[in-house]
Amino acid sequence: MAQAADTARTVILTVDDDPGVSRAVARDLRRRYGASYRIVRAESGESALEALRELKLRGDLVAVILADYRMPQMNGIEFLEQALDVYPGARRVLLTAYADTNAAIDAINVVDLDHYLLKPWDPPEEKLYPVLDDLLQSWRASDHRPVPSTKVVGHRWSARSSDVREFLARNQVPYRWYSADEPEARRLLAAAGQDGSRLPLVITPDGVPLVEPEAPELAARVGLATTPTAEFYDLVVIGGGPAGLGAAVYGASEGLRTVLVERSATGGQAGQSSRIENYLGFPDGVSGAQLTDRARRQAAKFGAEILTAREVTGLEVNGAARVVRFSDGSAVAAHSVILATGVSYRQLDAPGLTELTGCGVFYGSALTEASGCQGQDVYIVGGANSAGQAAMYLARGAKSVTLLVRGESLAASMSHYLIQQIEQAPNISVRCGTAVDAAHGTGHLERLTLRDLATGRTEPVDAQWLFVFIGAAPRTDWLDGTVLRDERGFILAGPDLTPDGRPPAGWELDRPPYHLETSVPGVFVAGDARAESAKRVASAVGEGAMAVMLVHRYLEQS
Repeated sequence: MAQAADTARTVILTVDDDPGVSRAVARDLRRRYGASYRIVRAESGESALEALRELKLRGDLVAVILADYRMPQMNGIEFLEQALDVYPGARRVLLTAYADTNAAIDAINVVDLDHYLLKPWDPPEEKLYPVLDDLLQSWRASDHRPVPSTKVVGHRWSARSSDVREFLARNQVPYRWYSADEPEARRLLAAAGQDGSRLPLVITPDGVPLVEPEAPELAARVGLATTPTAEFYDLVVIGGGPAGLGAAVYGASEGLRTVLVERSATGGQAGQSSRIENYLGFPDGVSGAQLTDRARRQAAKFGAEILTAREVTGLEVNGAARVVRFSDGSAVAAHSVILATGVSYRQLDAPGLTELTGCGVFYGSALTEASGCQGQDVYIVGGANSAGQAAMYLARGAKSVTLLVRGESLAASMSHYLIQQIEQAPNISVRCGTAVDAAHGTGHLERLTLRDLATGRTEPVDAQWLFVFIGAAPRTDWLDGTVLRDERGFILAGPDLTPDGRPPAGWELDRPPYHLETSVPGVFVAGDARAESAKRVASAVGEGAMAVMLVHRYLEQS
């Protein structure tokens, strides 16, 4: 049963079926918030609901509810869904034993989850209190009313609907999903004056309907920053993956007026990873979404601006200024630029795949689609870490997961720890020397044709889900004619620009380029877009930090 004092202070409620964990959460909460809030502890969903009903009858306020996800009889999402009916304005936090991104996304859809925390949260000063401080501040500012959510009406097998859901989820925007054939979806369509022929329909928290919205409009309407607040900065970071976020954190923390520009959602390919286990400091692993969220909040805390859904189309040199041009014709200038554009997955070249992209065929993890894979056969193309991480994640609920690898084994491209996990997973199989020859389906993926690369023999298989993780194509075409790149499009920097000891053509300074400096002085590159980079999260973050150090050196000598 829940434990509650008789004081009339606002309540923070925590529920966990493990008595030790329950006491530990309550202890840490009391230590920080006990003077201003009443901490109520429960060890089951039912007892927590009973406590909430009692508090409601007495007219007490509940500011935050923390619920463990893996509770018997009633899991954390089921509990929060019922708690929402009692205290719709309370901020909701899900506690997970490991980085369960699927559970978090489900919770976003069902209960407008505000945050999820990975257990253990030690030290609470770093992992628990900052989150609770923000949520309590938000609760107080909202006048304790329910927080309106974004609503999305669409088709399950719709590429555009999938894109919108993925955009919102990756940008940590809570939303509710309604399939177009649901009664509530039909009511929403009618209220918006739509007949369902144009989907998705997005209804913003303030009630504005958006029909088939493009990313910039959607970002602006759901509260994401899309416009710079100034015309000139010390540093523009292009790309919001680990390298870009690292550069933004270090740039802003060291006093540089910094703006980060991201075309879609912060995190890059790493942000789509279900679980990263070899990143320093996270022995139990961390999801890409968690790592991205923490880095983004950290950059914002130091004062970095983060612009979302802005496509960069050009880079110009105008005296000492470096001008970054956007697709809408606007521009922003700075003393220096860090290119952290990362890479994108290459498209599979086989009949049927283009038409079915977003309708069963997905490039990257598409975590919003993972819940639909429960009990089904899933195919994954790729043999690197991203493919292995997706296989382990999807195998939790899928009937089977098949990795399709062109090479002879996984050893050449996948970390050893992942190979071991895959070998021990009973429902994951690996087919080496195999490629996708064609995809088939009407409206959504139904079958694949697989080809044995050694014999040329083909085999049809039933499939509704195909996730592709192949190759690394740099997003650098827009830099053609501006900075030097190698034959594959990766950006050359530092020593790679002076293989014969001579500076690159057009270099006018009396010093050679710095280690991460491109062929344009004051323009640096970090992360996967750099030629011969390590293609690992840790190295990308490190290069982002190093690039900022070199920016300081450049600014001091300019």
